Amino acid sequence: MLGNLKPQAVDKILMLMGEFRADPRRDKIDLGVGVYRNAQGVTPIMRAVHAAEERLLQTETTKTYTALTGEPGFNAAMAELVLGQGYPADRLASVATPGGTGACRQAFELIRMASPDATIWVSDPTWPNHLSILRHLGMKVALYRYFDTETRGVDFAGMTEDLAAAQAGDVVLLHGCCHNPTGANLNLDQWERIADLLQRTGATPMIDIAYQGFGDGLEEDAAGVRLLAQRLPEMLIAASCSKNFGIYRERTGVLMALSDPAHREVTQGNLNYLNRQNYSFPPDHGARIVMTILNDPALRADWQAELEEVRLGMLALRQQLAEELRRLSGSDRFGFIAQHRGMFSRLGATPEQVEKMKKDHAIYMVGDSRINVAGLNESTVPVLARAMIEAGL
Repeated sequence: MLGNLKPQAVDKILMLMGEFRADPRRDKIDLGVGVYRNAQGVTPIMRAVHAAEERLLQTETTKTYTALTGEPGFNAAMAELVLGQGYPADRLASVATPGGTGACRQAFELIRMASPDATIWVSDPTWPNHLSILRHLGMKVALYRYFDTETRGVDFAGMTEDLAAAQAGDVVLLHGCCHNPTGANLNLDQWERIADLLQRTGATPMIDIAYQGFGDGLEEDAAGVRLLAQRLPEMLIAASCSKNFGIYRERTGVLMALSDPAHREVTQGNLNYLNRQNYSFPPDHGARIVMTILNDPALRADWQAELEEVRLGMLALRQQLAEELRRLSGSDRFGFIAQHRGMFSRLGATPEQVEKMKKDHAIYMVGDSRINVAGLNESTVPVLARAMIEAGL
């Protein structure tokens, strides 16, 4: 039987990580992997996470199963974080998931159960795993224009023109903030216009929010999600705790579904069913860390302070890179880097230019020229800027 299996394509980012590890050059720079790193190249454990784990070590009395939904207190705390205080609990169904990826997978499964012929509208480009999972599930996919390769901003006219063709029963997948891989975000006026469009077409939004707090702030990064939740009858939200709590390996996420209150109980039952089919009970350790932090005023304040340090540090690196490129190029054509938000920016380099930077300067980035800004520090920013100019950007 197993001899009938066919080789699967290697994940390009994982392959790039292997190349980086094998490169013997000491001055090599890894801008490919999508993980936050501080100036020392370390993904630190946040202070509040340490404190919460110490508290759990002293107080936790069992490792027995939680509910199929996960710990209810975690789900409620995440709903408040994403949707804000006073979120519509009578409309909300939710389950804890193994990371944001698990939340996306469960959301796609739920869509397939509720609307088997649905087309999932996905931004071009998007996080590659969105498309990989959808194709694995055999679901219909349509791409909508998103990134303007000339301005390096959002092609909003193209986006809305494409999404006007969505229909009731379809799902429009949107990035809540810090778009991956481009770093180009919708502003609040554009979110309003997307809400208008979704009301006209009857399509349902699905929001993937994996970087809340990495862009313009915790509240600001959730503004688009909250706007759609207020204006539209239904939506799905896949949220990750990997980045903003720094608990990547704990695999902590949540899937939320907003519906008419009359449909909430059935929706919740279907979410429970999907958890049971895929992994029964979701991971709990990371969820309890998050719940402990969010429900304790002192821990929450310390977490928010450290998260703000992370956010401002990435913005400073963006500004430094844009200014260094302005100095070297004598133009403002790289100003978009300072305008983008989150860990990622797409530079607009060709695959040949990306390869040249890797060969000549040991700078590793994804082939579409997506860089992880958090892979830089004050010393390596000038190295990248010089490499970009020498590569002909």
